[in-house]
Amino acid sequence: MSTVATATAKEVFDLLHEDLAAIEREFGQDAVSAVPAITEISDYLREGGGKRIRPSLLLLAARALGYSGKGMIKLGAVVEMVHTATLVHDDIIDAADTRRGRPSTNRTWGSSKCVLVGDWLYMQAFRIALSERKFRVLELLIGLTQQMVEGELMQMEKLGKPISESEYNDLIYRKTACLFEVSMRLGACLSGADRPLEDALGEYGRSLGLAFQIIDDVLDLTATEQVLGKPVASDLREGKATLAVIHALENGILPADRTRIHTVLRDRTFDYVSHEEILRILNCNQSVAYAMNTAYAYAATAQAALAVLPDSDYKRALQWMPEFVVARDK
Repeated sequence: MSTVATATAKEVFDLLHEDLAAIEREFGQDAVSAVPAITEISDYLREGGGKRIRPSLLLLAARALGYSGKGMIKLGAVVEMVHTATLVHDDIIDAADTRRGRPSTNRTWGSSKCVLVGDWLYMQAFRIALSERKFRVLELLIGLTQQMVEGELMQMEKLGKPISESEYNDLIYRKTACLFEVSMRLGACLSGADRPLEDALGEYGRSLGLAFQIIDDVLDLTATEQVLGKPVASDLREGKATLAVIHALENGILPADRTRIHTVLRDRTFDYVSHEEILRILNCNQSVAYAMNTAYAYAATAQAALAVLPDSDYKRALQWMPEFVVARDK
């Protein structure tokens, strides 16, 4: 690995390749059930790929602190299983047709089966986590699940309505950043780190997760369907106000433009105001740039939190992660 401050994508892939392959195998074994539908849907979800950022964070945190036991493979599968369960439930709630460029599970198997598979994945994740016999591991996972459920319910209550930036931050913490934070904390926990060190790595995960979700929300507005693998502007079409939209509404746009944004949020359609018109409003108000700059600031906070770690290839990989998150195009 290079001696520069941060790693490269290839170096990070090479560093984690064997551990991530072991997590994939563990996930595949743990997602087998006597009920064929559970195994079939779980395999379909796992084979859909994804960035595997969350288990990567757990691996990097554990290894940066000198841990090399099998617990990180088991818990890496646990966090990916929890993440997968949330995707299943999200697609059901949003009535999504696609996920990562493929038909969503609820479209293929129906919502009734899929919500139960999501529940099964949650419970299976907890069963596997029990094998570590660490109270702190269970405490983190229980708190995580509560936060994520609360976040989903809070978002449902806010659909179609403008929200404040602080409300948005609370929502994306619960729905996304909390799992990034817990992944880092679990890695620290496996290594036997004290609470201040765990808290520092938790702050890294929290800030990285916030940056990740803000970028996700910007890409939903600005990317193409071919790149995203799903319809663009899904958030607005579902009545969700994300950071660029919130910034525009809170920072003196013309009354007519404010009405246009409210119309899309309320009606959850672009039948009366086009996606292009919304983008024009956001760009004229520098709102997309504001959201991007906020993500950059969170990424910098994440990197600063790593000062507690000794220098290593794993620390350099963690320093690379925020740069990857804010530079991605999907």
